[in-house]
Parts: sequence; structure tokens; C-alpha cells
Amino acid sequence: MKKILVVLGVMLVLGIGTSAYFYNKFYLPNVIVEDVENSYIYIKNNANYEDVLDSVKVFLKDEASFKQLAEIKKYPSYFRAGRYKIENNWSNNELINHLRSGKQAEIKLVFNNAGSVEELAGKISRQIEADSASIINYVTDANFLKENKFTKESLPSLFVPNTYFFYWNTNAENFSKRMLKEYNSFWNKNRLAKANKLGLSPNEVGTLASIVQKETVKREERKVVAGLYINRLNNNWKLESDPTVIFALRKKAGFKIIIRRVLFNDLKIDSPYNTYKYSGLPPGPITIPEIDAIDAVLNYKKHSYFFMCASVTNQGYHEFAKSLRQHNVYARKYRNWLNKQNITR
Repeated sequence: MKKILVVLGVMLVLGIGTSAYFYNKFYLPNVIVEDVENSYIYIKNNANYEDVLDSVKVFLKDEASFKQLAEIKKYPSYFRAGRYKIENNWSNNELINHLRSGKQAEIKLVFNNAGSVEELAGKISRQIEADSASIINYVTDANFLKENKFTKESLPSLFVPNTYFFYWNTNAENFSKRMLKEYNSFWNKNRLAKANKLGLSPNEVGTLASIVQKETVKREERKVVAGLYINRLNNNWKLESDPTVIFALRKKAGFKIIIRRVLFNDLKIDSPYNTYKYSGLPPGPITIPEIDAIDAVLNYKKHSYFFMCASVTNQGYHEFAKSLRQHNVYARKYRNWLNKQNITR
């Protein structure tokens, strides 16, 4: 009888010890997060379980206990791609349950001031999993362009600068489809009606908006500038916009030059973007237009101005003129100012 009691006692002690061991390994804190800003685990779409362990282990006190519980809970067969925010002092059980849940922390994706699709793709690729090359390849694919009525030149109009929420593991296809959805939502009945009244397609509005945006950084001036170019279009005048010439020159040079001053000889460049040489709108936007610039075109200010020149007395703004004679007075003042500043190019 005593032997039986001893055996039972030993078994009880062992059972309690074993339970305590597993409890400590699985349910006590094992996650260390020292930097709250970098408390994320990233699991790529094409990751294997070894990749997952590499991402997780940097946050663990004891990697072996994590792997042990992961096997018991069959996590190696059920891990999910994404960006997961984790908390300090989580247990292995809490961490595995969180990673298995698929409850990602969304990315607040903001983009503006992008001069081209290539530049935008670079900015986006720093915020989501898709790399810039895959984004560019997807949106410039001939089928994508044809199906959605874009050309490579008009493509910058697709991207409406704004704040969006994405999951980090978004690929190029899903990113592009989301941008197309946002584009179609942006061009609602109200905006489409205003574009039709101007006799312009949404992509043409985007092209004109990009010129307006490049002409002035002063948002309160954009509707006036838009009205000036609408006047020129309606009267079959060439737009004669310096930013389009700058774009043509930079495009020819692979966008490796900076131009602060347009010279008379520059106006001769043979490019469809040179609005001094060719009538109407250029083939596409010269930058990715902001919402404010697009709406400035759609809600342009009606006036009788046909000319504009940078002001030398009110920096950042422009002097507007109804006649070439009046404009030449402003232009002469501006050229003299450039010479005094030693701005020759």
C-alpha cells in the first residue's frame, strides 16, 4: 500500500512539474519588443516556414519553445502572409494565435508630389510588398491600358493623390486594381458632367491639371491659371506653357537635368509636349495631378486673361494679362530679375 501511495505521489509531482513546464513554455511572456515603432512582423506572400521563423525569432526570448508550440498548433501549415503588429510580453500562444488570425495592421499609404508613374511606383514600393518594377510592368501592360482606356502617356491620370489604407502584402495587381477603383470613384457624375461641359475627357482634364499644377504652387491661384488655359483652348490658341517645354527638355535628357529658366531656343524643341510648337493639349500629364489641380480645372475662374508671367514683386504668384503688349511689360521685368539673380539656366 505504501509503495502504491509513493508511486502515485511521484506521478502527481511529475504531472504537476510537467504541467508547470509546459505552462511556462507556452503561456508565460516570451516576446520582447524594444522599439514600438518597429514592433511588426513581416511575412511575404511567397514565404516558406523558415522565412517566417527568421522574421519571428528576433522578437523571442526562447525560440525553441515557440517552435515547439507552433508544431503542436500546426502553425507551420497555416501561416498567413501580412504585416502583424505584436506586443511586448506576449506569450508564444498569444503570438501564434495572432499570426494565424490574419488580422494585419493596415498601412496608411499617402502619395503626392510624384512627377511620373516610375517615381510613384518607387514611393509605393517602400510602403507595401510589391516592388516598383512589378507595379510598372502591370500598369503599362498593353491589355491593362487598352481595357481601361489609357495610353502610356495618359497613365499618370490613373493615380489620384490621396490617403489610402492597404494591407502591406498587397501585390502589384491588387494595388493597380484598387487605384482603378479609386479613379472611377473619383470621376463621379458631378465631375464627369463638368468635364463634358469643357469638352474634355477625364484624362485630358488630368493633363491640363498637371500643367496648372506645374505653373503655380499657390492653390488660390490655380483656378485663375486654369481659366487662362481654357480661354486659349476655346480660342484655338497654343497653350504656350513653359512647364511643358521643361518637361520635354528633361524627358529628352532622361530627366537628369534641372531647368530653372526657359530660353528662347528651348521653345524650338520638337516634342509633342512642346505647347509652343504644337496646338492643343500634350499627349498626357507632365506630372501626376493633385485633386486640387483637377478641381481647379473643373471649376475654373472665368475671366479675360490669355497671358501670365511670374511676378517679381509678389514672389510665387503671377501677373496676368489680357493683351500681349501688357504681358511683354511683365515678361521684360521678369527677365531682368532673372539676370540680376544670375539665373541663366
